[in-house]
Amino acid sequence: QVQLVESGGGLVQTGGSLRLSCVASGSFFRISAMGWYRQAPGKQREMVATISGGIAKYADSVKGRFTISTDNAKNMVYLQMNSLKVDDTAVYYCNAGGAFDSIWSRLWDTWGQGTQVTVSS
Repeated sequence: QVQLVESGGGLVQTGGSLRLSCVASGSFFRISAMGWYRQAPGKQREMVATISGGIAKYADSVKGRFTISTDNAKNMVYLQMNSLKVDDTAVYYCNAGGAFDSIWSRLWDTWGQGTQVTVSS
């Protein structure tokens, strides 16, 4: 079983910055992709940023403001959020996927519990 634990959420004013962290733990062979998603009240969960093989992708709404990065040795993914806007207020979820074995016959995909980010005007 793989578990993801997020941290770093909080309350910040418009224009401020936050850095989210997520660590994966458990018994697995490799992580192939990690990402951040968010869900605002009354809205569907949406992709914020993903990274796989060193290639990052971002939602148009966060391009130029957010940066996703990983520390593969620590099984961690980060989301640096700058120039935050009220519209960025949401619960942010970490997602990761990979394999339990070296021949990739058993795959996994899991979510963290989420961390609240609130941006005040």
